[in-house]
Amino acid sequence: MPRERLSVVVTRRLPEPVETRLCELFDVKLRDEDRPMSRSELAQALQEADVLVPTVTDTIDAALLGQAGEQLKLIANYGAGVDHIDVATARERGVLVSNTPGVLTDDTADMAMALIMAVVRRVPEGLAMMQKGEWEGWAPTALMGGRLAGRRIGILGMGGIGQAVARRAAAFGMQVHYHNRRRLHAESEKQLEATYWESLDQMVARMDVISVNCPSTPSTFHLMNARRLKLMKSDAVLVNTSRGEVVDENALTRMLRAGEIAGAGLDVYENGSAVNPRLRELSNVVLLPHMGSATVEGRIEMGEKVLLNIKTFEDGHRPPDQVVPSML
Repeated sequence: MPRERLSVVVTRRLPEPVETRLCELFDVKLRDEDRPMSRSELAQALQEADVLVPTVTDTIDAALLGQAGEQLKLIANYGAGVDHIDVATARERGVLVSNTPGVLTDDTADMAMALIMAVVRRVPEGLAMMQKGEWEGWAPTALMGGRLAGRRIGILGMGGIGQAVARRAAAFGMQVHYHNRRRLHAESEKQLEATYWESLDQMVARMDVISVNCPSTPSTFHLMNARRLKLMKSDAVLVNTSRGEVVDENALTRMLRAGEIAGAGLDVYENGSAVNPRLRELSNVVLLPHMGSATVEGRIEMGEKVLLNIKTFEDGHRPPDQVVPSML
């Protein structure tokens, strides 16, 4: 008799090649519409699935896990961040959690540099002028931005993505500085030509660009708070492609409106899609809809990681990308 296939519930629409391969390997329930599951739908999924495949838009907390069926054994997250999942409670209930690290490094770093370029060179303002038909020809003082070469970039979080940003920034002639929970090895610092700051306050006060690239954890919540944002130079810009909760969005908005910070480029927001409406009114702010990982290649590679984690679990082994509380 053939072995019964794992029951897998996917909470969002995934790229077609990923969904097709999931159906080939497992007993899969896919979504017909591309919207987040409601809390009741998530509860139902947890009650019926052996494996749940959620995304960053699904909050799986202790209360929800308390409604899970005994058959649930793996939450194979489609994404690297797992701050939306109560990993500790899942572990207590005997449910493994996996993620998809590493595949989005270059895509997210590319987006960080795109935002830096867009803010410093005032690209959206020029685009808006052209779309409105307001351009009357070249002028010596029109839309003057700044040169990236020679500017200091302070990278907050020097993991894989932070280091990828550092390499790109160096290629543009920027001077790389960083703050990290742990200092890099001397050889890595040498290769990146990066200067380490033990004090985040001291680094923030001296940088022309701050790039936020750290994960969302209890210790990084509002790491860039109102006090720290006020340390930034008035001609500095902030770019965030990691998690919105790392930056106090209301404080950032107030300072941008007051001209205390020159500009910002944001791909993530403190309250998800509920973006502070005052941010939308500012010409010195570039807002993107969480596009950092939005490449065909990246999203398919995320799916391949999910597939590998589920298949390895099905074969009786630990998923290669298992997440445990001590990692957070």
